[in-house]
Amino acid sequence: MIASQSVDQLHKALVSELEHRGKSEEARQPATLTALAQRILRNGSVSLPESQHDQVIQDVVDRILSWGPLTRFLNDPSVTELMVNGTHSLYIERNGILERVADFQISEEELMQIMNRMVSLVGRRIDPASPLVDARLPDGSRVNAIIPPLSLIGPVLTIRRFPACPMTMQDLVAGSTLSQGMAAFLQAAILAKQNIVISGGTGSGKTTTLNALASGIPETERIITIEDAAEMRLTHPHLVSLEARPPNLEGKGEIPVRLLLKNALRMRPDRIIVGEIRGGEALDMLQAMNTGHQGSLTTVHANAPLEALLRIETMTLMADVDLPLSAIRQQITQAIHLVIQQERLRDGRRIIVAIDEVERAADERSRGPYQLLPIFEYDKGKGSFQGIGVLPRCSSAYRQQGVTLEDAWFQ
Repeated sequence: MIASQSVDQLHKALVSELEHRGKSEEARQPATLTALAQRILRNGSVSLPESQHDQVIQDVVDRILSWGPLTRFLNDPSVTELMVNGTHSLYIERNGILERVADFQISEEELMQIMNRMVSLVGRRIDPASPLVDARLPDGSRVNAIIPPLSLIGPVLTIRRFPACPMTMQDLVAGSTLSQGMAAFLQAAILAKQNIVISGGTGSGKTTTLNALASGIPETERIITIEDAAEMRLTHPHLVSLEARPPNLEGKGEIPVRLLLKNALRMRPDRIIVGEIRGGEALDMLQAMNTGHQGSLTTVHANAPLEALLRIETMTLMADVDLPLSAIRQQITQAIHLVIQQERLRDGRRIIVAIDEVERAADERSRGPYQLLPIFEYDKGKGSFQGIGVLPRCSSAYRQQGVTLEDAWFQ
């Protein structure tokens, strides 16, 4: 184990050397910093066994130019999430499984410096006056930072990473997220302009599936995406991406998702994609789906398709619009065609466990406000995907759009 004191000593010596050299671009190149650090160690300014020289130099260069001890994990494509819990605990996620990094240690000062460098990339800062910040890294990774007094264990940093190349439906099939028949059906649903809600818990893969679905939208259509923090990575040629803005230190200047969604309706979208609905914007999303923006997509946190619709009900009521519940339910059943339910299993796999179509229940008193008709489901006992065996009831809507459903997909 390398003593953090040795890293600190070399870091201070190297920073002092850089100050003497000024702020030239050459002085801050990795090769230049490595050569300077090697010279400092040869001079004996920092006492350290030669066997540890390479690792300590790399740690110090990362501290100056990158993200310190987090750099090697952020450069590792197999790591999908990093969770720094204070100064002595780091968990990473690989293949859906959490593991604790042994002997992780970082000073609170360095951790705060890393946090501030990360959030400054999107023009934000984190300090006691603004102790909770969302941001993103240049590669699209989502960052959440929270510090005392809100956090009782010291600074906490959570980084959600995404694949360098957006995943397609065939990538999801190869990863056993869904079957080939399910993928073919969902691709047909996109072409038939079905409105789709992707439901699931945190880390279940909703955004990945949303990206894969959106990649099937024809290039002739104009897409507008709206997110709290930009996570989607689409390569569509006619794409407009909008991102919400939090309030400043004076509590002013906030641009919420709901305002962006209202503005998007004036931007002539063919399809609107909202990264996640969390509040009153649910009503605006339903109205957009019902007023000519067919084929729109969004996600919601819920544990089952019915719970997703009930959550959307609740969020619609948060819009401060005096609508009777019956009218809200009618909006939901008219707007939403499909609900995709996604889960992360114990072994880390992210699976689509159900695809249901939405109908209005004939008798709300006996069956509840919604009737969900299963199209596909995942049998956890058998570990296999199953279709309904026949064409779903919604097949006529697909034919009207010139899209053919094949019997074989549903076997």
